[in-house]
Amino acid sequence: MHQQPVLLVVAHGSRDPRHARVVHALVRRVRAMRPGLRVETGFLDFNVPSVQGVLESLASRGGRDVVALPLLLTRAFHAKADIPSVLRQAPPRLRVRQAEVLGPSRLLTRALERRLYEAGLSDADKSSTGVVLASAGSSDPEAIAVIAQVAREWRRTGWCAVRPAFASASLPRTEDVVRELRELGCARVAVAPYVLAPGFLPDRIARGAARADVLAEVLGPAPEVARVLLERYDAACLPVPAAVGA
Repeated sequence: MHQQPVLLVVAHGSRDPRHARVVHALVRRVRAMRPGLRVETGFLDFNVPSVQGVLESLASRGGRDVVALPLLLTRAFHAKADIPSVLRQAPPRLRVRQAEVLGPSRLLTRALERRLYEAGLSDADKSSTGVVLASAGSSDPEAIAVIAQVAREWRRTGWCAVRPAFASASLPRTEDVVRELRELGCARVAVAPYVLAPGFLPDRIARGAARADVLAEVLGPAPEVARVLLERYDAACLPVPAAVGA
């Protein structure tokens, strides 16, 4: 029987202990949704086990196929540089492929709405509520463009307005967009952190939301996030089509 690839969830890591706790909670949900799938967690920095350590542990038990899945919402520096660099150092007994990042996905938009509803909003509030889509931020134009597109598409589902904001590297900041939505005339303003786990930048988003009416929790182990994770894993497991003329 063919052995299915190991799913290696690659998280950034943080000095904030809440970060690893939330990552592990998400991984537990993934395991519960796909019994029998071997799921490992590795961190790029600050936390253990490291990605390299997990790869070496897997190699010590024999040759394996591994799908390394970046726990990221956009294809920014970590997905394009850091993670590929670490994976290239994998022991030769492993066959490692990198899955796509989690975003964008309609499931993630549903997770954002879940968090807003958990914070007190309802469907009846949508047309009068302006939403700040608050992400960590990036200097990568591709990542910024993706966040802007997510905001535009989410706005079409009935919110008064949805505007992007960034905790670092890019502008505007959360507090600036809260003010803009007030001036636009939205009856209430909600901040939806488009981040996966707590940490330094999510805390900055929370401070920027001080004058908002609603602040949602981070996406964390929402079931929709776990479903996206498994979708990306399944896509990475598909055979790579042969080149035309090969």
